[in-house]
Amino acid sequence: MMGLINSSIARKVAMALSGLFLVFFLGQHFVINFTSVIAPDTFNSWSHFMGTNGLVQGLLQPILIFGVVFHFVMGFILEIKNRNARVVKYAKYAGSTNSSWASRNMIISGLVILAFLGLHFYDFWIPEMIHKYIESHPEDATRYYAETVHKFESPVRVGLYVLSFVLLMFHLWHGFSSAFQSVGFNNKYSKALQGFTKFYAIVIPLGFIFIALYHHFNQIPH
Repeated sequence: MMGLINSSIARKVAMALSGLFLVFFLGQHFVINFTSVIAPDTFNSWSHFMGTNGLVQGLLQPILIFGVVFHFVMGFILEIKNRNARVVKYAKYAGSTNSSWASRNMIISGLVILAFLGLHFYDFWIPEMIHKYIESHPEDATRYYAETVHKFESPVRVGLYVLSFVLLMFHLWHGFSSAFQSVGFNNKYSKALQGFTKFYAIVIPLGFIFIALYHHFNQIPH
């Protein structure tokens, strides 16, 4: 029994650590993307660095991809095990009285986010790999801004981005704060940290939504 408990705790800690890693990356990604609104030249410069730096491309990018896959696979495993462990199916379950919508539907928001990541890879990562390694175009440090803006021409694509970031908000609302609980962070700073996680869960997704809408409604006429 002790082995099963420890195994369950280890899975939750691993899930939490991978989630915190992805939250850090999300913030860094937002900072770079936001420069496309306020300083296109800076956006080009930073994007060029991230897209050509050997350490980023050869080490950090594979770690990030592994982190994404690991987090979602571990999430599905924990969801299945939690459902199998519920011998009693909450005969008097009171919906949101017992827990928030976000906490009850982490798997749903996670699946939508996973689908969004597939779209994001299709829109940006795959074309970048083709551009650099298959078509072998000369590297142009000024192309990133125009390519990014072009992706937000379609209202359907922008709508999908907005929906995905709304669900990311719900996912972060529960997941970010619970990750610290899973790793045992419980001291006098816990309340302040929880406030920060809620702030982050709202501001970062809204920031991404703003970026998408800004570029969509500020398209240069052809």
